[in-house]
Amino acid sequence: MSVTRREAAVSLAASTLALTATPGRAANGASPSAQPLALWYRQPAVEWTEALPIGNGRLGAMVFGGTAQERLQLNESTLWAGQPYDPVNPQAREMLPKVRALIFEGKIEEAEALASQTLMAKPLTQMPYQTLGDLTLDFPTLGATDGYRRELDHDSAMATTRFTAGGVSHVRQVVASPADQVIAVRLSATGAGKLDVDIGLRSPQQEVKVVADGPSGLLMTGRNGASKGIEGNLRFAARLLTQVEGGRITYAADGRLSIRGAKAVTLFIAMATSYKHFDDVSGDPLAATATAISRARSRPFARIAADTAAAHQRLFRRVAIDLGTTPAAAQPTDERIVASQTSDDPALAALYFQYGRYLLISSSRPGGQPATLQGLWNDSLNPPWGSKYTININTEMNYWPAEPTALGECVTPLVDMMREIAITGARTARTMYGARGWVAHHNVDLWRASAPIDGAQYGLWPTGGAWLCTHLWDHYEYNRDRAYLASVYPLMAGAARFFLDTLQKDPTTGFLVTNPSMSPENPHGHGGTLCAGPTMDMAILRDLFTQTMEAAAILGTDASLSAEMRAARDKLAPYKVGRQGQLQEWQRDWDADAPEQHHRHVSHLYGLHPSRQITLDGTPDLAAAARRTLDIRGDRATGWATAWRINLWARLREGDHAHEILRFLLGPERTYPNMFDAHPPFQIDGNFGGAAGIVEMLMDSHGDVIDLLPALPRAWPTGHILGLRARGRCAVDIKWRNGNLDQAMLHPERDERRIIRLGKRSRTLPLKAGTPVTLTSRDFA
Repeated sequence: MSVTRREAAVSLAASTLALTATPGRAANGASPSAQPLALWYRQPAVEWTEALPIGNGRLGAMVFGGTAQERLQLNESTLWAGQPYDPVNPQAREMLPKVRALIFEGKIEEAEALASQTLMAKPLTQMPYQTLGDLTLDFPTLGATDGYRRELDHDSAMATTRFTAGGVSHVRQVVASPADQVIAVRLSATGAGKLDVDIGLRSPQQEVKVVADGPSGLLMTGRNGASKGIEGNLRFAARLLTQVEGGRITYAADGRLSIRGAKAVTLFIAMATSYKHFDDVSGDPLAATATAISRARSRPFARIAADTAAAHQRLFRRVAIDLGTTPAAAQPTDERIVASQTSDDPALAALYFQYGRYLLISSSRPGGQPATLQGLWNDSLNPPWGSKYTININTEMNYWPAEPTALGECVTPLVDMMREIAITGARTARTMYGARGWVAHHNVDLWRASAPIDGAQYGLWPTGGAWLCTHLWDHYEYNRDRAYLASVYPLMAGAARFFLDTLQKDPTTGFLVTNPSMSPENPHGHGGTLCAGPTMDMAILRDLFTQTMEAAAILGTDASLSAEMRAARDKLAPYKVGRQGQLQEWQRDWDADAPEQHHRHVSHLYGLHPSRQITLDGTPDLAAAARRTLDIRGDRATGWATAWRINLWARLREGDHAHEILRFLLGPERTYPNMFDAHPPFQIDGNFGGAAGIVEMLMDSHGDVIDLLPALPRAWPTGHILGLRARGRCAVDIKWRNGNLDQAMLHPERDERRIIRLGKRSRTLPLKAGTPVTLTSRDFA
């Protein structure tokens, strides 16, 4: 079964078309929340984590909001270090059996040492995502200012800075246009005010040159650098055009544009690299940026801003939320974050939820790259963990809120990346393991390197690609598009074939297990991190085999492969409950021996969330063991790990406990002033995981079941959330009052019987496409 890339992209776009709403209305026809959806501040940003992010999925900027000096830090999503490369270790296939044998013999330290020497990628780290540079604006005659305010409007996707200087009101607006593929900036002064500004471009990259581009423009060119022995081979360009109203412009000797006496100035910035594909860097960034500038120059800023807002609102306004408001909501965002630990501010959680959706729309749009560890935004050549795709939790968490919060289109870049990983991963599977199918370990970069990195104790985990495959199935579950499923089925089947070839029979138990592997990044106290058959792997493979079998049945294909998967699934090592009453993380009861009892990863709870293998109703004993594990691990961890705990407690229907963890996540220890998640340092996954956790508290869907208010905390007694998506193409509006359901409205898009649950009560309803159904608490009496 073969599907072209173009056909696959068309199918994926079509599968989310039903979500498109009229601009200005939620998908169900509800108006967006009346609460102000903006971050705002009384002072400019000093630190990068105080600046405000804008993005169109490919181009990004961090807006500092300075007065006499303004900085926009710039990103282009394909500007990474290095070039196409294949890092598979040539010794790996020969030495793999020896490493496996040592692990089965319990010689973990020896196995880890041998694996580090012979199985790991060369180079040992992947290529980092990098900054392009800065747009600088200096205002030499501005003078003292007052009345300062800067804000990021989530609804219009615009960053705005306002202040007065010498009695003149200044307004600066910034948007990232998805249609025009430029960042547009508008500088204006009211009355008799005049603008004097010096405009420059700079970059820390290699071979950088800045030259005049006509009488009113700048052109910055350069190339990326090497990393870990992989030479840079990307060229990039940033092209700037200025449009001056009522002033004069000159090209200064220092390479900047100098504007004097202007009434207003509009800037267009286009950026591109020579990246075309993970194995092709023959693109022309000069031509690409020239085309973008040519297209934008005839369009006024107001039109570009309006079109940007409309394109954003078609996605953003699908969901509205109100969790209640207190006087705290009137304060600046940074002050609210600090005060959140001691004051009641439910609207801050609603703002955080919508900010997560804003960030996903801004960093992950069709045609671009997926959201990295830092989304689209990074100011460094060597950011933390390379700002790559860490696929042992972080990339997956980035996309947890996409489907339920009606942003299915934002998954497209992730699916596109998986199509590419399946190509490089097939080479890794064949060369390293002698296996069919494809594999990816715990990290991937722009070049889709899929071999294990960072050291055996961190990277020798073969299940990253399998976990990503669950997102392929999720997108089908929400949208039920058979053509899309046909386009991604080969990826799911390829991942399954890899494990059919590489699963090992445990000589002690007889079960099939992965080997070598680990419970991500968590040493077990018996010689290292490596092991055979960690609980997480077994859970992920149950999902992979089950979902691939279901897909094959829907498509009427691969009966023999399904039989193989069913046989292997039935032989996977089962869940175990340990001597502490906890869900075991490893095949042996090592949990109490692990040196980090409060470890950030809770990988063995994958079966509780994001999977549904462990539930309060279906597997109460395992659910109790999972709860015991959470008690041992503790509630407070790194930003993303804290967010995962919110989701896990919500799955256990303990809303007050989940809310207490959310409250910690929203505080200054885990949230920066610009509301970026603090690992620390910044990682965007916590923002997305926190947004997903709020959904889990208010609505859950699985199979043909929709749970209403499964973990509503007492802190949100009255509120509503409108436009959520349930599996099976159904929109859901929920309103509650005094802690009880007031009204739920279902908007089905296909005929199907659904079970609607409210606590322990349920209703089975035959839903008809296009016919809304309204339920109140009385319907569950």
